[in-house]
Amino acid sequence: MTRESPLRSTRGVYGISVTSELTGIGPQTLRLYERRGLITPSRTGGGTRRYSEDDIYRLTRVSELVAAGVNLTGIRQILDLEAENARLAAENVRLQSTLEG
Repeated sequence: MTRESPLRSTRGVYGISVTSELTGIGPQTLRLYERRGLITPSRTGGGTRRYSEDDIYRLTRVSELVAAGVNLTGIRQILDLEAENARLAAENVRLQSTLEG
């Protein structure tokens, strides 16, 4: 799955049933992942969950980690560390371009 532009990739467009079909993760498990803080779908005014491309990507990563035998607490820590690593890498690129330019 490719990562799209930031605005489009973060916009919640998929309902829970479509997300379940796209990821192979059951709706109850998606709700559990939300309760455990692994995923935070957006909500409509009526409270309906809407999942974005970024959510789908994250759920794919969660599935990979579950298949590797990592528990949900470990998965949350891994995802948090991966996000921090990506943030620091982007900051490093920004600082390098500042020094070069």
